[in-house]
Amino acid sequence: MDNQVNTATKPKRYVGSKESWALALAGLGQGMMYSTMSSYISDFYINIMGLPLIFVMLLMLLARIWDAINDPMMGMIADRTKPRKYGKIKPYIIIFAIPIAVATFLMFYAPEGFNVTQNMIYAGVVYVGWGMLYTAADVPFWTLPNVMTPDPDERGGIISFAKTVNGVGSAVPMAIFMVLSWIPYFAEGATLQAEKQKYMIIALVCSLLGTALYLLGFFYPKERVIIPPKAKKDPNEPGTLKRLFTCKPLMLVVLCGVLSSGRYMMQAAAIHVARYAFYIGPSLEGVTDAALRQQYLSGSVGTVSTLFQICSAIGMFGSMLAMPFLYKKFNYKQIIIVSCLGGFVASMATTVLGACSIFTVANWLVYLMIPFIIIQCIPLGALNVTMFAMIGDSLDYLEWKTGFRDNALGSACQSFVNKLGNAFATTFIVIMYLIVNIDPAQSVAQEAVKSVMDMTGAQRFGMFALVSIVPGLSLLLCAIPIFFYDIVGEKKDRITRELEVMRQEKGIAIEA
Repeated sequence: MDNQVNTATKPKRYVGSKESWALALAGLGQGMMYSTMSSYISDFYINIMGLPLIFVMLLMLLARIWDAINDPMMGMIADRTKPRKYGKIKPYIIIFAIPIAVATFLMFYAPEGFNVTQNMIYAGVVYVGWGMLYTAADVPFWTLPNVMTPDPDERGGIISFAKTVNGVGSAVPMAIFMVLSWIPYFAEGATLQAEKQKYMIIALVCSLLGTALYLLGFFYPKERVIIPPKAKKDPNEPGTLKRLFTCKPLMLVVLCGVLSSGRYMMQAAAIHVARYAFYIGPSLEGVTDAALRQQYLSGSVGTVSTLFQICSAIGMFGSMLAMPFLYKKFNYKQIIIVSCLGGFVASMATTVLGACSIFTVANWLVYLMIPFIIIQCIPLGALNVTMFAMIGDSLDYLEWKTGFRDNALGSACQSFVNKLGNAFATTFIVIMYLIVNIDPAQSVAQEAVKSVMDMTGAQRFGMFALVSIVPGLSLLLCAIPIFFYDIVGEKKDRITRELEVMRQEKGIAIEA
């Protein structure tokens, strides 16, 4: 494979550090709100609100089917928006930032006195509404790197930095969850009401702080790569969606994203694994004091979930931080294939150690999984950053081949893939509950770990598979389409050079 960096000439830089930091910090704020939803909504709906498993699964899937419609619609709307004083992309950020914050909080608010049916209606309306509001701002926001600079290497650096800081934001709700779990009111009392309040605090903090940071994306980044529509459309030219679906590189990246949906399991399923797969703490044999027993059980949930989330964060953030350096030596194709295959091997090692811990009741073996979980999570960062950069290169290819550049619609593909991945993650979780015959309705949230002491090894291993076997197989599958991706090396450099000439011939000037 060819390396993707051409060092013959030093390209012009368009984006200053102030812009880059503003975009990254805005991504941090957005990451806080999105991760609050993606990491905890399934646990909140299933174990706190007590919603039926089938309802939760159908809600997530049907909402994503709707996203399949409104994500591309939002992309086309943004692409067709006429540039105004503040740009054609950025106004969507300021319009929808506060509504998203309100909806994020409402998702984790359990109304008092509602029966199951009323709770289902409330959850359905708020969840679908949140998804639509988020789409309206998310698609334009992640379009910004594609309009801030025409240089693919600079764009890759901006995306890498923004996605890394966005990933830091995604760890904030996990950190708050961990800290709250150490507070005596939540750790020792461990009532259902305390669990509700814990989630409300996380949602409130992340909504307020996240919105304040997210708005930086409106005030500082500058839109430069604005390709005007053709004056007269040729009746033989393909429509917008057809152009997108016939763009082979873009479709390969989208397919990779769909097949890599299992990578979200480590974050989405960690709390479920903590409740139902492992117990780490003092021996419960002979402990008759109910309060003390409950304290040990509650502490195990916090310990196990924190262990998985910290390992996930180290692997993901470590790889994100390494991306700018790796991009100088390897192309996007090489990075994704190698990291995903390595992640698959590590996930198999995690599976073996976890199985030994469960079936031999050797709890200490859980700690031996730590290095393998970290390696298993390296592709999370590599995929989150690199796939987005590959979409930018695919849009260059699309413009080079057709003369059209559908920036926001391309961003909508990534937005849809991310949300589809989280929906699949929740679906896998619900299906596993059904397969291993665990009914959360029979146990209030704070007592869920109690069933670990009574469940069979097969039940516990089934829940553990959510963060071991499922993501491992997903990483193996998602590497396959990338073998056919070819916007690398000399071909990528040639597209960049010829695009610059094409734009000059059309009189399109890119501002400094």
